[in-house]
Amino acid sequence: MTRLNFILESESAGTKARATRFQTLHGIVQTPIFMPVGTQATVKSMNVEILKTTGANVLLANTYHLLLRPGPEVFRKFGGIHRFMNWDRPVLTDSGGFQIFSLPQKRRMDEAGAQFKSYVDGTTHLLSPESSIAMQRDIGSDIMMVLDQCIPSTAPHEEATAAMELTHRWAERSLRARGDSPQALFGIVQGACHPDLRIKSAEFLRELPFDGLAIGGLAVGETHDERYRFTDLATDHLPKNLPRYLMGVGTPIDILEAVHRGVDMFDCIIPSQLAQRGVVFTSQGRLQLRRGAYKFDESAVDPHCGCHTCQNYSRAYLHHLCKSSENLGWQLLSTHNFTFYHQLMATMRTSILAGDFTTFYARMKPELMREDAANPPQPTPPSRVRPQRSQHLGDYAIVRAPQGFHSIKQISSGEVMHSVNPPEVEANRLYIEQSAFAPRLLDGPGEFVIWDVGLGAASNAMAALLRFEEELAAHDPGMIRPVRLISFECDLDPLRLAAQEPGSFPHLRHAAPHGLLRDGSWSHASGLFRWELHEGDFLKKYRATLPPDLVFYDPFSSKTDSQLWTIDTFSNLAVYLTSKSAELYTYSAATSVRVALLAAGFYVAAGVGSGPKASTTIAFNRAEGAGQHPAKPHLLGADWLGRWHRSDSRYPRALLESEKGAFDAQITGHPQFANLE
Repeated sequence: MTRLNFILESESAGTKARATRFQTLHGIVQTPIFMPVGTQATVKSMNVEILKTTGANVLLANTYHLLLRPGPEVFRKFGGIHRFMNWDRPVLTDSGGFQIFSLPQKRRMDEAGAQFKSYVDGTTHLLSPESSIAMQRDIGSDIMMVLDQCIPSTAPHEEATAAMELTHRWAERSLRARGDSPQALFGIVQGACHPDLRIKSAEFLRELPFDGLAIGGLAVGETHDERYRFTDLATDHLPKNLPRYLMGVGTPIDILEAVHRGVDMFDCIIPSQLAQRGVVFTSQGRLQLRRGAYKFDESAVDPHCGCHTCQNYSRAYLHHLCKSSENLGWQLLSTHNFTFYHQLMATMRTSILAGDFTTFYARMKPELMREDAANPPQPTPPSRVRPQRSQHLGDYAIVRAPQGFHSIKQISSGEVMHSVNPPEVEANRLYIEQSAFAPRLLDGPGEFVIWDVGLGAASNAMAALLRFEEELAAHDPGMIRPVRLISFECDLDPLRLAAQEPGSFPHLRHAAPHGLLRDGSWSHASGLFRWELHEGDFLKKYRATLPPDLVFYDPFSSKTDSQLWTIDTFSNLAVYLTSKSAELYTYSAATSVRVALLAAGFYVAAGVGSGPKASTTIAFNRAEGAGQHPAKPHLLGADWLGRWHRSDSRYPRALLESEKGAFDAQITGHPQFANLE
């Protein structure tokens, strides 16, 4: 018998979806359930009275943040978090493992725990399994989480094994530290994206006396398909008589897919974080209320929603609040989004209990995937009719892929920017997630400088800005490093053309790219993000800018921009970067590009696949770069050298026959190949 008196009420035929209930110290919980994130004993922009009207029943708070501020003494004074924040319903506290993961260079982790410096006052703390549980006991949460070691979901097998085994040892220590407390305690399944480790972790933890089990280490770098696959695998090996919690997930479609795979509990910052950016989830799809199309729209956000926002305010007024950056807009849109989430959970539960979840799933899946661009609103137009814009500008045209997304094509060369994947998908996978951009916003002193070489339609730059805004919404601003994003572009027509059609390019429904085009720079209201445009030839411009930490190298291919891919260019770049450790990410996996980088002195690794390419390329200007990277990518080795020796692109085109022997010696003698057998 667990501390939760767990009851499995119903399982839906033809799916793993289930309805359950359990008793906590502050009330009954019915699943499936979504838990709003109240990191610092508050859900951003909301008070508890409004949260209750949306249907919220369980809130999530964070042990790491509450340990640093206000501290355990305050919770002991108030008798716990419930009285402190005036919330009389259940609370789940995360242990702080993910926050520790987000500080890779500011902490030291070993068997004892994680030692780190406070972002509040600079003092040093040790968060161990025992101190994490002690803090959660002081907080008085209904459900506590064990301390775990979170790593990127794409981490190699050896690293994932070590982290999983440490998590298991910490889980046993957490159970002992819990003692006779009546609070429930959940274990966390780890193992990254390795099936054998996920199974091993689930089998180990289910033998321990936990009151529930969570699936951790997802939503930190893997694809949606990988997340669904590993969620499905984990639930296959979790006991039926305990709650199942998928940590940090997610969008409505992510939640529907996870319930379909047997998950009961969810949390995520998305409802309030996207509300701050003007995004709402509705029965008509996801809407971006910052769009000018809503300026005259008198209708409610969602005609089928009974929340306070939908009953009292028009889309036009909410559009105005969003454009004016008024906090009231954030609160009203958050109110609607939380209501939408809680209603979705309630209708899923009803369908499971009624035995027709499979029908519900088939009906809701396409609805939850609908985007604003597919559901254009019909506002009352102004008296002046806007002329139809051209789909061409200069040497560029907007093209539509068979999959439905839009890209920019250079007419003269025929090259298409992002020809296979949607621009935002490729930008996030190749540049943002692979570079561990989000954790590094919380990592290290000084300004975080990024070069965006080949601005194009601003897909990569906006992916960085949007991820910055997500992290700013999730953390204390004092934790975030200032960011300087420097974009280089010789022809602004692609961005000008795409900016005319924000319905086709969702990442441009933001003030930043329009401000950049108008003023040559743009700064975030927080003062923590500055975006600069350097128009002209990159090779003539970069020496006048700050050396970068990261380089997003995304010019057209060597066929179109040949000068940007030469040994001389990379060599000059390497010399300019000697003052700091830097990393270069590019979509190209061509042998000629990798050889040029090696000849220039970079240390070169294979990156993640992107679109039709099996891999991309990462280059480090220092030998220790790959080892210091959170994902520890493997440098090219003997297999690649063998392919290079057989390649038609073995030598630069201009290399003389008499120079080839010396060039062979230069590449094979590169320090990264020094220890090959």
